[in-house]
Amino acid sequence: MDARLVQHVAGPTLPRIRQHMHRHRYSPRIVAVMTRPTENIERLTTSKTEYNDNWFDRIAINHLSQSVQDTIGFKSSKKGYEGLVEATTAARQHFSPDQQLELVTQALDKAFPKPILSFIRTVLPPSKLQREFFAVFTTIFFSWLVGPCEVRESKFNGKEEKNVVHIKKCRFLEQGNCVNMCTNLCKMPSQAFIKDSFGVPFNMVPNFDDMSCEMIFGQEPPALSEDPAFAQPCYKLCNAKQKHSRSCTT
Repeated sequence: MDARLVQHVAGPTLPRIRQHMHRHRYSPRIVAVMTRPTENIERLTTSKTEYNDNWFDRIAINHLSQSVQDTIGFKSSKKGYEGLVEATTAARQHFSPDQQLELVTQALDKAFPKPILSFIRTVLPPSKLQREFFAVFTTIFFSWLVGPCEVRESKFNGKEEKNVVHIKKCRFLEQGNCVNMCTNLCKMPSQAFIKDSFGVPFNMVPNFDDMSCEMIFGQEPPALSEDPAFAQPCYKLCNAKQKHSRSCTT
């Protein structure tokens, strides 16, 4: 990796985390099983979608990437989306799953100022309007992060709502090419951030066969022990860690 972890860290949290890491070993959230992937998974990990980011996309990507780097104390040598993936890969390699959740949540707090989030929560309390608004907003303003997506319907309390975002092929999962990075550095922090910031339950349902994903506003995610995403074997050509031990996080 053409980058390094730097000693200076913005904020007091990270030094305590690093000291704590040397004292304890953590139980991983994902167990990597060395099974033969399906042909579909193996094929998808060898080809990458090309993106032509516009000026807004580049600004948003660099802003989030810098927030992640500042939070974890990492300096990437790469720019654009590659820099974001490299920073999250560093977080995955150097921190436990619980620490990854905490750090990425902190990075999201840096990227999206709390006064703006509080204002949105005030003017859009939990309701059908809120859930459908967030779904539409995500497809318009966050395709740079997750790739092309569209709004779909689902049943909420027995009634149809357009509260689901269907990601056709997740950009982060494809670029990171790592199940662990998807679940611990995207799914878990995003679910926590959306609920804490806006008061709406939020569930992400990745499909690791075709790299699509369903983002469901208003749905509580299942417990970790019951979530199928945490029973998924690692990809054969995982970018984050080429050699897998029993745990994908050690």
